[in-house]
Amino acid sequence: MTKTDTAKKTRTRLSPKARKNMILDCAAKLVAEEGVSAVTMERLGTEAEISKALVYNYFPSVTLLLQTLLTREYRHLRRVQLKAAESAETLEQLVRRVTKVYLSYISDRGLIIERLSLEPSVANSGDPNKYGRDPAVNYLAEILCDNFNIDIEVARATVDISYGMPTAAGQYLIHNDISLQTIEDITVAMILGSYQAIQKKYETSLKTLLKRPRNKAV
Repeated sequence: MTKTDTAKKTRTRLSPKARKNMILDCAAKLVAEEGVSAVTMERLGTEAEISKALVYNYFPSVTLLLQTLLTREYRHLRRVQLKAAESAETLEQLVRRVTKVYLSYISDRGLIIERLSLEPSVANSGDPNKYGRDPAVNYLAEILCDNFNIDIEVARATVDISYGMPTAAGQYLIHNDISLQTIEDITVAMILGSYQAIQKKYETSLKTLLKRPRNKAV
């Protein structure tokens, strides 16, 4: 048996899920190194050392493949963020750990996400950013509600809006020569500051007034 025959035999042992992920990994590498336009079925077949027909067997079109890749990136990001949140014991730990894993992921994979999300045909398939976001927002909102006596709807809005800070920080990190630690420290300070400001604001003016029934004139 030749070396080529051995390689082909090994490749046939991959499960459909593993094969699909291998194709997506090759696509991610091309996007990061050369851009979205470099991803073609022919190129993917060459990079993955499989036939173009087999690539089409898993992904009927390049657009669907890129949509799947973007969704996979966001799903994984949300999973690691939620896991980091669950391991925290204080609010500062929670914000720090969630921010750290987000920025670390963006530092490593942010260029892929950015290039994919800038393609209208890929980004318009839905909002991959929503995968896993709602459970994470609800989890953090319940913590603010339980520990700081903030109404759950106010807490949910606060957390949901604060999600934009790590996103902006990640964009800054990708395009500027600055350390990840510095961006992390800035982002954590901004998020904690916003939570503290909302708590104070809620105690003084956002909290719904409790009104006693007005006595009727006799």
